[in-house]
Order: sequence, then structure tokens, then C-alpha cells
Amino acid sequence: MKDAAKRKKSVLYDHLKTAIMTLDLQPGADLDEATLSEEFSLSRTPLREVLRQLAGEGYVDLRENRGARVSEMSHTTLRDFFLAAPMMYGAILRLAAMNAKPGQIAALKDAQQDFKSALRTGSGADRAMANNLFHEITGEMSDNIYLLPSFNRLLIDHARIGMTFYRPQDNAMAENLNEASAQHDAIIAAIEARDETAAAQLAIDHWNLSRDQIELFVMPTGLDVPLGSVTRKTPA
Repeated sequence: MKDAAKRKKSVLYDHLKTAIMTLDLQPGADLDEATLSEEFSLSRTPLREVLRQLAGEGYVDLRENRGARVSEMSHTTLRDFFLAAPMMYGAILRLAAMNAKPGQIAALKDAQQDFKSALRTGSGADRAMANNLFHEITGEMSDNIYLLPSFNRLLIDHARIGMTFYRPQDNAMAENLNEASAQHDAIIAAIEARDETAAAQLAIDHWNLSRDQIELFVMPTGLDVPLGSVTRKTPA
């Protein structure tokens, strides 16, 4: 019985995580706990355990006497995201090059193959989740108890606001996806070579590749957001 309940909780966790990151559940949406309980055959206690875990990781907000809702994406959220993302990706990949273990590198290569497969035949959601897994593994490689929770929180919103990038609407956007895949290969090579400098620079290049498209679709007109001193690079 305990194993069955554990499996049901895992299925619910994965379902909600994917639905939130791919925008099947919109930011700020209320979660119908009664419906979830019935759909996943879970009583209130294990359901709330899953929701507390998701809240701790930044996927949902728990409100006293008002139930759970998907974490919001506000004006402030977007500003903070654009300020933090290039710095955090650079730090994560630099540490990954320092600390990656052979098993993690093998897992990263497998994740890259899944990403390439998603680019060929997957949906926008498939691509976003495959990309997220790739970067989750680099976060684990960093082996930093202070940085990793913040990085994982950043990945949630990067997946959500980056969904447009994984649903290309023109040839240029499609070419950017191919370039993103090539950069993943370069990131793996830099990590294998323990080249911290190359890994950190690739993080910036990788971020810049998608940033313009993300800004185009999510930044309010006229919003003046300081994006730091990172120089934009035009993808080759």
C-alpha cells in the first residue's frame, strides 16, 4: 500500500510539474484539490504533501484557507529573471566544469540525445522539458547547496517564458533551435575538458540565443529593465 501511494504521489508530482512548466496550467491558476484527489486516487494528506513539496520548489503557492495556486509571473518576476539568469547560468556551468562526475556527464549526454529527438519530432512542450532536464543535470553537477535551489527555481520560469522559443514561428527561430542544440554539445565538451572559462562563456552565449525572442513576447512595451553588462552576441 505504501509503495502504491508513493507511486501515485510521484505521478501527481510529475504531472503538475510538467503542466506548470509547459503552461498547461497558467501562472496564478487555482488548483482544484478535490479534482486532483479524485483523478490521481489520493486522499487529502498525500495530496497536500505533494503540494507542499511543489511549493518548496517554487511551482505553487499555498495560501491559508484559500488552497493552492500555480506560482505567479509578475512584472517584478520577469525583471528579476532577466537580471539573474545570465549570472546564474554562468556560475552553474563554471562549477559544473569543476565538479562534474563521470555518471553525471553520461546522464547529460543522454539528456542531449533526448533533446535532439524532441527537436526532430517532439512538440514545443517536449522540447522545453528536454531542455529543462539538460540544465537540471548541469545544476546537479555544480554541487553547490546554496546556488542549486535558486537555479532550479529559475529553470521553472525559464521553461514557462521560453515556450515561444520552442514553438518557432519562422526560419530564424528554427535555426536558433539548431544552434541551441550545437551549444549543448559544446557545453558537454567544455565540462568534459574541465574548461571552466569556456563553460561559463557558453552559458552566456546560450542565454543570449534565446533572450531576444523571450523579450519580444514577454516584456511589456516601454519597460526599462537593466540587463547588466553582458554583451549581446549575434548567433553564428
